[in-house]
Amino acid sequence: MADGVLTWEEMASRHSLEPVFVRWQTERSLAALGRADLVFVHNPEHHGNGLDRATLHWRVREAFTVLEEFAHAGRIGGYGVATWTGLTSEAFTVPELLALARQAAGSAEHHCTGLQMPVSLIIDDLIRQALDGGGPLVQAKDAGLITFGSAPLHGGELLEAMTPELVNFIRPGLSAAAAALLAAGSCPGLDVVLTSASTREHWDDVAKALTAPLTAEELRRVTDELAAE
Repeated sequence: MADGVLTWEEMASRHSLEPVFVRWQTERSLAALGRADLVFVHNPEHHGNGLDRATLHWRVREAFTVLEEFAHAGRIGGYGVATWTGLTSEAFTVPELLALARQAAGSAEHHCTGLQMPVSLIIDDLIRQALDGGGPLVQAKDAGLITFGSAPLHGGELLEAMTPELVNFIRPGLSAAAAALLAAGSCPGLDVVLTSASTREHWDDVAKALTAPLTAEELRRVTDELAAE
């Protein structure tokens, strides 16, 4: 507000895709971090509350256009979308986001390089779709995007559901957190699992588990077991 880049209405909604704000926020981030490898447009579907899809897509394209300028200047490596419900609520699809990136770039060559979405045993629709050879993860991977899975423990909520029996079913000898992260990290088409650890021991526990991902058949047995409960 002080810099004149947000209106009171935008501030109240706690979200903006306005080009002037995207530029201002990116400049501030680069001032603190230097060159960024990847800049995410965060939860653009939140901006779409009350908007028709065409208007939302226009706003996303406008944000992409600003980020294309940063990429062409060599100040960022690329950009992408980090979404919570955008892909499952049909606010947009992977092909639509890629089309918007091409429009923003003015050519087939664009700098949209990443896509982040929640992947966990609680939100396992994306896992099931990927196991069947479809869905957003497979579409993004086939398009050459780097795919990121957020909230693999669903904010810790999943740990309450990780019974000793379920952990053993996933892989004997693991902690509940490691078993949950192993399941998410084994999802076809997923490049990166976003997580954190409170101690080095916890980090090593998870890293060790992820060195040997579940096979697609093993992961399908896990999702089928959960669906049957």
